[in-house]
Amino acid sequence: MKCKYILFIVLFSFTTLVHAGQTGKVTGVVLDGDTGTPLMAVNVIIEGTSFGAATDMDGYYAILNVPPGSYTIFASMIGYRTTRFTDVKVSVDRTTNVDFKLAQSVVDLGDEITVIAERPLIQKDLTATASSVSADEITAMPVESFQDILKLQAGIVKDSGGDLHIRGGRASEIAYMVDGVSVSDPFSGKLAVEVDQGAIQELKVISGTFNAEYGQVMSGIVEIVTKDPDQEFKIGASFYAGDYLSDHRDLFLHIDDISPLSLNNAQIYMTGPSPIFSKKLSYYISMRRLYNEGWLYGQRRYNPSDSSNFVNSNAVYSEQSGDDAYVPMNESVQYYANAKLVLAVAPGIKLSYNFLGDISRWKYYDHLYKYNPDGNVKNRDQAHTHILNWNHTLSSRTFYTFKLNRYHYDYKSYLYENLYDPNYVNPELLRNREDAYRFLTGGTNMTHFYRTTTVNQVKFDITSQATRIHQLKAGTEFKYNELHLENRTAYYKGVEGGGIYSAERFFNAGEYTHHPFEAVAYIQDKIELTWMTLNAGLRYDYFNANQDVPVDLRDPDNSYSRKEQGFAKAKPKHQISPRIGIAFPISATGVVHVSYGHFFQLPPYEYLYMNPRFAVAPGGLSTLMGNADLDPQTTVIYEVGYQQSLLDQIGIDVTGFYKDARNLLGTEIYETYILGDRYARYINRDYGNIRGITVALNKRATASDHLTVSFDYTYQVAEGNASDPNHQFYNNQADPPKKSNIQVVPLNWDQRHTLNLSASFDNPRFIGVGVIGQFQSGLPYTPAIQSQETTFENSGRKPFNSNVDFRFFKHFQLGHGSYTAFVKVYNLFDRTNEINVYDDTGRAGYSLVSQYVGERRAHVNSLAEWLRRPDFYSEPRKILIGLDVEF
Repeated sequence: MKCKYILFIVLFSFTTLVHAGQTGKVTGVVLDGDTGTPLMAVNVIIEGTSFGAATDMDGYYAILNVPPGSYTIFASMIGYRTTRFTDVKVSVDRTTNVDFKLAQSVVDLGDEITVIAERPLIQKDLTATASSVSADEITAMPVESFQDILKLQAGIVKDSGGDLHIRGGRASEIAYMVDGVSVSDPFSGKLAVEVDQGAIQELKVISGTFNAEYGQVMSGIVEIVTKDPDQEFKIGASFYAGDYLSDHRDLFLHIDDISPLSLNNAQIYMTGPSPIFSKKLSYYISMRRLYNEGWLYGQRRYNPSDSSNFVNSNAVYSEQSGDDAYVPMNESVQYYANAKLVLAVAPGIKLSYNFLGDISRWKYYDHLYKYNPDGNVKNRDQAHTHILNWNHTLSSRTFYTFKLNRYHYDYKSYLYENLYDPNYVNPELLRNREDAYRFLTGGTNMTHFYRTTTVNQVKFDITSQATRIHQLKAGTEFKYNELHLENRTAYYKGVEGGGIYSAERFFNAGEYTHHPFEAVAYIQDKIELTWMTLNAGLRYDYFNANQDVPVDLRDPDNSYSRKEQGFAKAKPKHQISPRIGIAFPISATGVVHVSYGHFFQLPPYEYLYMNPRFAVAPGGLSTLMGNADLDPQTTVIYEVGYQQSLLDQIGIDVTGFYKDARNLLGTEIYETYILGDRYARYINRDYGNIRGITVALNKRATASDHLTVSFDYTYQVAEGNASDPNHQFYNNQADPPKKSNIQVVPLNWDQRHTLNLSASFDNPRFIGVGVIGQFQSGLPYTPAIQSQETTFENSGRKPFNSNVDFRFFKHFQLGHGSYTAFVKVYNLFDRTNEINVYDDTGRAGYSLVSQYVGERRAHVNSLAEWLRRPDFYSEPRKILIGLDVEF
């Protein structure tokens, strides 16, 4: 097998492919200001960098490999006055056009012409929907993480569980990239390494079709470029603290106890040239600690060791040894670190190393443990990535990069680290409840779950402005993954799980290590004409799960027939996908784009390797089983968009899209040779379609008004046969079994109407104000009475949500330092948005349970206490006060 991999890599080394971009391009023409004739051999330089080019005989120049940011660009030639453009914005994968008209100068008086560049309101080379947020824009926003920024982008929906969806796709269909390499966890499809928003130079979201350079994605791409070192020494810090201030004391337990440090943040960064190799080596280092006590509290009325008995009415008792203290139940603390070193090896050669790391500790609120808050598990994870990048500029029109990347993700969930910890108590205490509406009066969660993901990547790509029209990109990428999972149950009196049988523990027990392998190849051409921009490409993907699959699905573990060849290797997967996008101007201020593409993505690896023993729990249907032979999921995307600028200040973007998703992950039920034993196995069976339109309006700030406004509205319909891959499994577990949907229904994240409004006023001489307003129509839910559905799935609608966040800040100078004092208020109007609802009323505040439960003894809590669910609502008002400083 290793020989096959070596041969595969050798063959691919001779192909031409692409990787995700992390730089932009500057092009333009230089003309004589008097005659309008092209000027040849004019030097066009990006000030403070080594980037530059000379114009050709047509006066044309192109500067490639420019990191995103704001620059000053000047053009100079003997006999002409030097002309500068300041505040030129460069974005990832975009072409910035800067044209010069040089004035003749008979005598060089050393005078210059300086022009302040204006960022174009429309992108003429944009062939699919993409939005970019710069470091300056992030600083002005009332946000605490880059996920907060994502939620403000058009087409992104946050579901009731907190997961993000781009244009109606499942949460695992988003690809996350940092500095051109993937940081998506292949096990879950989620983000593996967190990035502090203070270290971000540019955040880019692609929600339309994707160029051939992007793979393993069906819904959207989140691409982050981290900050490069400055050439001058700088040190800065940010500190803030605050708490929740809410009037909803009857809903949020202990919310009236104000503690100014219950939320606190400390950030520091340092950048500049190295003290030893100041002209060659520079650095950027940042660290952050963020603590949030949370807003969901429990009360320690009971300790985990307390026992009770409600079964025998003649011998009812309940131990209650707790101290009644309030205990945070969604507390979190996060640590971030970023270190980037850049070495100028030689002119045109740059070697950079980037380290990103994060450590998190948090708890999920579990309503069952409200009065026994010390009995539930705590979660912790840590992740880090190392990116080594060799960047070689062969000429002003050609460069290549060679990257090595290794990232590691480690997740653990348990109450006590030691499986044999004597503090684990009899698991029977978790079963001893008076009825379904009573809180736990003791017991410890016995779950012990560990998993790690390690990904090793090698990438090579080359980019060349082959002609004035054609920009070619090519490269290779290989991934070798290592997935390790261990699922255990804590011991009680020397017996795992205390001897209590659990079907889930039965089929998931044990551990596994797998090494899936991936390779990709793609080629792309960006054709830029005066009347059209065309992106065309082709991508090839290869995947090998390196895992066995059962031969006889009625005897998956081969325990019944005991065949010599009971298992076979999963077949490698091959996929070719074409991509095309076109943009063409219809006027000097208007552009139309059309794009189309086929996109493929393997399901998250957890569904390939679940139930490593292929064990089927006895007695009915309670087993889920992975399938290493799953095919890639597919989506075909169509998009049409129109951009228009008005009054030289306002840009309008209208985009319509349609997505047809097939081969999505689902389950199929199998019956074994043993009568009554069944299991569900993952297969490619689900489907869906998404259609919608987005209208976006942006106003840029002027020197007179200092006002920036961004508004977008999205109408979207997301339908399919199932929202959850386990939908068929759950339906067949019901009593009586439910029929699967025979028609498409709204998906759980089918948010029909979404509005985002962001406005900021920043006048350095006075004050700054930032406001974010959001409106979301209600997500669907399935109406039911006493767990019996009264109509078809997701036919009901939850109430709409709305929110306003506010930031007030003031800049001032003191000595050699620049300071910014600020106040941030989240959920300004303290609105209780209903995130989850009772399925018998469609509201979070009340249920019909009391009408059919009948009389019940309230030894522990009343029914009203149980039905009061603070976790069904959004976060209450949060106020932060802080200070930024830079020297």
